[in-house]
Amino acid sequence: MSKLHKFSILRKPIVTEKSTLLQEENRYVFEVAPSATKHEIKDAVQLAFGVSVEKVRTMNVKGKKKRFGPRYSQLRSWKKAIVTVSPGDSITLFEGV
Repeated sequence: MSKLHKFSILRKPIVTEKSTLLQEENRYVFEVAPSATKHEIKDAVQLAFGVSVEKVRTMNVKGKKKRFGPRYSQLRSWKKAIVTVSPGDSITLFEGV
């Protein structure tokens, strides 16, 4: 088990139409380090944004195959985390996006 630094676990927020709808249910979507565990993600979100996390759901997203001229290439695979925060808490990073 590799020990990651708290601030290297969260890579970037995922802002899509679906993730914007999830914000109404106090859920936020992040791209995270592939080796990060649910407990590490929970601690990183609590430390970075000062909210209390109730649940973390993770999934591995397989990279898509793309065509560049006559050649096919595969984009990188990545890990996604859906973080549910306590009612009343919110992450201001997503507000006004």
